Amino acid sequence: MYTQERTTMSNLVVGGPVAVNSYDNAIVATLLENRPVMLVHAFNGGYLRPVELKQESHDKGVKLATALDPATKEAQGHLWYVTPAGFFGQRPLYVIESAAGQVSPPPAGSGTATATATATGGRGDEGRGDDGAPKPQRRRITVHQEAPKSTADTVQVGLPDKVGDKWRGKNGAPEDTQLWVVTVTPWGGITFVPITHPDAILGFKDHAVTADSEVRLTYNWGGDFTGTVINTFYPRLPNEWNVPYHHVFT
Repeated sequence: MYTQERTTMSNLVVGGPVAVNSYDNAIVATLLENRPVMLVHAFNGGYLRPVELKQESHDKGVKLATALDPATKEAQGHLWYVTPAGFFGQRPLYVIESAAGQVSPPPAGSGTATATATATGGRGDEGRGDDGAPKPQRRRITVHQEAPKSTADTVQVGLPDKVGDKWRGKNGAPEDTQLWVVTVTPWGGITFVPITHPDAILGFKDHAVTADSEVRLTYNWGGDFTGTVINTFYPRLPNEWNVPYHHVFT
């Protein structure tokens, strides 16, 4: 179903006549260069962060924070990778990965790596990139199989094989519930629509955009992949958090 091609520049402009120009360097850094960014909400300038920053947590959600405290910054809880994950038709797909709680496979030659190779029939290089370097393992935002029902609209941040059973794909592809259509909107931000629930969009419980608001899947009032401004986030490099956002309304 999904092809493993990397996104081209032309595929970024999928929400309308939006030019990805120098003003949108953070969008390019996010979707093309896979650099860690803050996901800042269009309304109040708050940013998304996992509820739990530790790598051992795989069943907690995401919330909106309005202050960047030292502990969150040190743990990189304010940063996310929006990583290419193939295509659905002509639309690029991504996974949303937290920089907090990131773990790496053991280096080659270590006792743990040797044990892994033995347990996997000699495939000790799994989890390594084309250059031979270990791939980091990042916790991903995953959605419930039955979202956006009000009893199943919460998200979890965890590794693919450690989130709750109902947050794993049910179509034979365990990553289904972690794949998102990411759209560059006409107002210069990005939105996240889960591929398993195209009638839903990443938003907040009770549509409340305030400090500590809980991220939920909500029905998409916008009717398409661009959603509405209330579902819009600006990717921002950490040093650009305080860039003005008034251009949203122009």
